[in-house]
Amino acid sequence: MGEGISMTDEFDDGQWGTSNIDVVAAPVRYPRSPLIALLALTVLPAIALLLLFRWADGEADAYEASRGATGLFQEQLVGAVSDPESPTTEPVEVDDDLALIDEVAPALTTSMFDYRRAPQVVASVASLGQLETAVNPVFGFIGPTSCAAVAVDGVTVTAANPNVPVIPASNQKLFVAVAALEILGPEFRFTTSVASPPAVEGVVDGDIYLIGGGDPLLTSEDYPVEDDNRPVVNPTSFDTLADGLVDAGITRIRGTVIGDGTRYDDEWFLDEWGDGIAFSEAGPYDSLLANDARVRFRSGVEDDPNEAAAREFVRLLGDRGIFVDNGWGSGIASTLVPVVATVDSEPLSAIVGEMLLTSDNNTAEMLLKEIGFATSGEGTRAAGLNAMLQTMETLGVDTTGVVLRDGSGLSRDNRATCASLLDVVQLGRGTSVDVGLPVAARSGTLIDEFVATDMTGRLRGKTGTLSGVKALAGVVDPRTSDPSSAGTIEFVIVLNLEGAESEDLYRPLWLAMADRFITYPAGPPSESLGPR
Repeated sequence: MGEGISMTDEFDDGQWGTSNIDVVAAPVRYPRSPLIALLALTVLPAIALLLLFRWADGEADAYEASRGATGLFQEQLVGAVSDPESPTTEPVEVDDDLALIDEVAPALTTSMFDYRRAPQVVASVASLGQLETAVNPVFGFIGPTSCAAVAVDGVTVTAANPNVPVIPASNQKLFVAVAALEILGPEFRFTTSVASPPAVEGVVDGDIYLIGGGDPLLTSEDYPVEDDNRPVVNPTSFDTLADGLVDAGITRIRGTVIGDGTRYDDEWFLDEWGDGIAFSEAGPYDSLLANDARVRFRSGVEDDPNEAAAREFVRLLGDRGIFVDNGWGSGIASTLVPVVATVDSEPLSAIVGEMLLTSDNNTAEMLLKEIGFATSGEGTRAAGLNAMLQTMETLGVDTTGVVLRDGSGLSRDNRATCASLLDVVQLGRGTSVDVGLPVAARSGTLIDEFVATDMTGRLRGKTGTLSGVKALAGVVDPRTSDPSSAGTIEFVIVLNLEGAESEDLYRPLWLAMADRFITYPAGPPSESLGPR
């Protein structure tokens, strides 16, 4: 069967026959030097390790002996202090270093690789397991068209349909908030300005221009915002611009106040929002927007936000003794006319916080267009949506199944998943997104929720409501009085079913989930798991 070897097919008592096997090749004799080198490579490290072990063992014996001497010294020192007049106690000179040595602690019997060497990790894992066990029965009521997810400090605990696309309603604003802060920066401010030809003896011979910079919170100081359902919190004073013209010595304008909103396009609302939403829940809006397109002493919102702002500005000027001959209008500012007054908004961090607190739709839509303007030079919804989606992907958000149609969440064509919303909640931790979330039973859109429960003041979340949609995404802060608290709960629950917005439907589910959150952390305290 091989060269130099022949075999027969005969067997001898069940064994291979050997009488017919002939070895014709002479045995090969190998050189010895490689074998000796191999043995040396094997034996020498073993000898070195043995010597190292003996040295370390000797050092350990010496250390234990020194610790024993220290213990004896401490015993003598204690005796001298407790009975300083004892005739059997010799005066002792105390070395400063030795006097600071504490009593030798008993040796731990816990193995080096025992789980007790990491008690906090074990306690955390146990608490997460208990939270999962508590929440899962509640998630059993999440139907196939809805979703939910719970995590702790970025670690997912449990979820129901996390990758099913759902209508997010105003939870859409979480995407806008994170993208705006990432693209524009938390210190970004909007600037509204007034451009005017030079005044001669206080008189401007021509038009002046009120130029919008995208500020969604430009507000007249005397506008009765307290009558609003959710009054503006961080207003930009519209009056500052009128005062600027007074400071410039202007007393009369022989022309028109022109409102310029050309920073953004002229899409002032979305047709796909459905009946009864435009001019009620949101819009009209443009880069020039004052009092949400309202004029004092006139009911409702105006059709043109730029003209409305110009009309309100004429009123403010009149209150300051500045007469405008030809009233107000809208158009494009001349590049030849110098700016004479400006006003800056609060930082973006405050504006984002207010948008989340009051769920302000106009702010969300204007931020979306500003994102587009900043990234492409186009103040359009399409440019903003494109930049927002790219930013989410860059930040690591799973955008599978995500469809973005607007900033406010009023469109029923928006789609998000609980997995993506949970990612965004986690990205918002420690930013003005986190700070701006309404607080259970205390502020914003959650002021009437979780009243007289353990979630009061602890749960913070963004709500969302449309017909057949109810959403809540946010965090639950750990109990500060509980030192074993392992982390902050992050959660999302989005109901998409008939009647979801009804208190009789969503509220029992919210409260049941909150009751399960109260039990966290439920694992053994870390101190009970430490080394022994």
